[in-house]
Amino acid sequence: MNDELQRPDPDALLRQAVESHRGKLKIYFGACAGVGKTWSMLQEARRLRAQGLEVLVGVVETHDRPETAALLSGLTVLPRRATGPQRRPEFDLDAALARHPAVILMDELAHSNTPGSRHPKRWQDIDELLEAGIDVMTTVNVQHLESLNDVVGGVTGIRVRETVPDPFFDAADEVVLVDLPPDDLRQRLKEGKVYIGESAERAIENFFRKGNLIALRELALRRTADRVDDQMRAWRDTQGREKVWHTRDAILLCIGDNSGSEKLVRSAARLAARLDSVWHAVYVETPRLYRLSETRRRGILRTLQLAQDLGAETATLSDPSEASAVLRYAREHNLGKIIIGRRPTRRWWRESFAERVGELGPDLDILIVALDDPPPDSVSSLAERVDSQEGKRGSQLRGCAAALLLCMLVTLAGRWLLPAVDSVNLVMVYLLSVVIVALRYGRWPSVVATLLNILAFDLVFVAPTGTMVVSDVQYLVTFGVMLAVGVIVGNLTAGVRYQARVARYREQRAHHLYETAKALSRALTQRDIASTLQRSVESTLQARSELYLPDEHGELVPVGAAHLSAVPDRAIARWSFDKGQPAGAGTDTLPGVQWQMLPLKSGSDMLGLLILEPLNLRQLMIPEQQRLVETFTVLIANALERMALSQREAASRLAAEREQLRNALLSALSHDLRTPLTVLFGQAEILTLDLASANSPYAGQASAMREQTLNTIRLVNNLLDMARLQSGGFSLRREWMALDELIGSALRQLAPLLADRPVTLDLPAELLLIDVDGPLMERVLVNLLENALKYAGDKAQIGIRARAVAQRLELEVWDTGPGIAPDQQQLIFEKFSRGDKESTVPGVGLGLAICQAIVTLHEGKIHAENRPQGGVSFVISLPLTAPPMLEEYT
Repeated sequence: MNDELQRPDPDALLRQAVESHRGKLKIYFGACAGVGKTWSMLQEARRLRAQGLEVLVGVVETHDRPETAALLSGLTVLPRRATGPQRRPEFDLDAALARHPAVILMDELAHSNTPGSRHPKRWQDIDELLEAGIDVMTTVNVQHLESLNDVVGGVTGIRVRETVPDPFFDAADEVVLVDLPPDDLRQRLKEGKVYIGESAERAIENFFRKGNLIALRELALRRTADRVDDQMRAWRDTQGREKVWHTRDAILLCIGDNSGSEKLVRSAARLAARLDSVWHAVYVETPRLYRLSETRRRGILRTLQLAQDLGAETATLSDPSEASAVLRYAREHNLGKIIIGRRPTRRWWRESFAERVGELGPDLDILIVALDDPPPDSVSSLAERVDSQEGKRGSQLRGCAAALLLCMLVTLAGRWLLPAVDSVNLVMVYLLSVVIVALRYGRWPSVVATLLNILAFDLVFVAPTGTMVVSDVQYLVTFGVMLAVGVIVGNLTAGVRYQARVARYREQRAHHLYETAKALSRALTQRDIASTLQRSVESTLQARSELYLPDEHGELVPVGAAHLSAVPDRAIARWSFDKGQPAGAGTDTLPGVQWQMLPLKSGSDMLGLLILEPLNLRQLMIPEQQRLVETFTVLIANALERMALSQREAASRLAAEREQLRNALLSALSHDLRTPLTVLFGQAEILTLDLASANSPYAGQASAMREQTLNTIRLVNNLLDMARLQSGGFSLRREWMALDELIGSALRQLAPLLADRPVTLDLPAELLLIDVDGPLMERVLVNLLENALKYAGDKAQIGIRARAVAQRLELEVWDTGPGIAPDQQQLIFEKFSRGDKESTVPGVGLGLAICQAIVTLHEGKIHAENRPQGGVSFVISLPLTAPPMLEEYT
């Protein structure tokens, strides 16, 4: 065995040394609430406290369970800090860092912090505690893992919004699975040990159904098993162990040039499905690969692609020894079962691949699948092989002619030009000619040169000359040595020549890729990318190419100059782009066309389409060329994605600067206009009263001037409010107030505009108290009603409706006006956006944007929708909390 494989990974040891100062993270992991995660964490905390460690309770949610609350006795609890506009109690990160305990308890890892906290998520607080060297114990349910969030949502029908990134969970030093059978958990729920009162009954009927609990339990067990397997493999890597540990069934499929077939792949896939295990499929790229026909090499690629489609992780290894490469891959990935195919025929003089793997890896299980005889070659593959054999035969005939010519030259030179040269030295000259032929023409011409040289040496230089008779027996040894040395030297020289040719081809491919990547990194526009692509493809693949990218309407349009001989079929290009699959020549979709269409993907996003028109399709379909084409598509997709990200970044920076400048300008203008407008409004009101008392005919004009001044003041107030919202200057001052009082105040403020226009009210009969900032919510109602007065029309009806639904207040302001265009229902909430840009209605489009900002500050939502009976309704949804109990006085 190679001793190098037994040494620990130095990079892993270095990472361990760097991370030694970081605190330890211990996660109590369960299928759902109520399995006992917090209970187990508190039990461990009490044990550590009994050992003398300083244990601090940062956050522990008892959910009013007396058994859990009793475990807090004797533990130090960190006081919480009021955070955010609502002054909600949250974890005090700074106080915890200042105390720097040995261990801190942080319940509910996926919790979202109140706006205004240092970090939006609790797991980020925990990460800062770990960086400070504090050990942390926390809890989390399986539905809160980001990678399983959609799976859990599909099972339970409930989508969890608070999630934890999987890398943070996987980086935990210890994960303790807290498990409970579904029946026991449901019994605990009925006894009120999970939720109390009606919440328990609703939970049993919805989330805590037995089927849901079984599925969640399976997910938690599988996720824990995967983590333990990763830990085991990491331990093997740090210890430098070679032996495979059969802790789980994992399969490695070996695809060979003579033992790879679709039957073998499907057998491996069925076995992996039966064992419910992961499986890999590898092919070892040996020098023999390059001597295979193009059809055989394409068959290997198709077999690997089939394995990947069936769920295998595929890899192509490069090593002169197939058995060593397979064994090394199996040990690196801890794959204990190796599947190998076997043909009915076997060469008795050559050790089988299974025997070689068995000798090198006696700890591995080898499964041999009997394969059928290879199918007869098709007409195309037969013609290809005939063409290849004819070309090879022509090269060998030229090599034989060169061997005969060199043999004649050496013989003539030794006979007449250098008669004094000893026969031993002449043998060396003959061997030199063999080396020359092997270097230039390969193996078999060198063998022919060896035989010709022996024959010429015997006829001309060995007595009796002119005959094949040998008088001295020692010359038989000379002939044998000449034959052996000539064959060995010829084989070695041909092998070196072949390896040099392969290395030269690889170096050329690497050079082309380097030049292409360097040119794409300097590309600034899509035309630069297209021109770079066309030059690289033409010089490397001997093919014409064009780059098609979607325009603003989603239509594929060519970029750069046209290089194809004809315009490609747009329907095929559209199908390839929409499906994300290659099409055209050399593929399984419409292979009869002359173009090959390759989609450019980045993750799940489709960026464009690469269209190739090969000058020689067979040359392009060589597996090495196909891998080069795939690499080109990846490089182009990365360049397009980089360019798109750069453009979005520039646009975002420009928008931020424009927004900052506009807010500063609005703030300055608003402050400068507010004082003169206030004075003007006061003077207009005094003038109106004086003219009205004097029965002046100009009283109406003065009143109109007063109303216009009031409208301008509202506009300036909106500008000021928006500037304050942008700068974070609003702070909520919540108070309990009656809903009908809030609506009545808004209607009184708009009394001059409403005049005698009725407003239909549909409010709950009972008194409804809400916890809001009164002036701000009044501003929301005023803006919505003013918006209805402006755009609904003079004859439209206006109404307000309120109802309490599922602990939320639904407040609706509606009208029977013309409604809103469907594409404007979200845009009208943006700043300076108006439903009708060409309208003569005064305003700058800030009212609805201010409404949305204020509602969002109250943790609510607002949206607009067209009513079925005509008109539009603006719906505000606010959370309802239980009002405080009134004290009784006697």
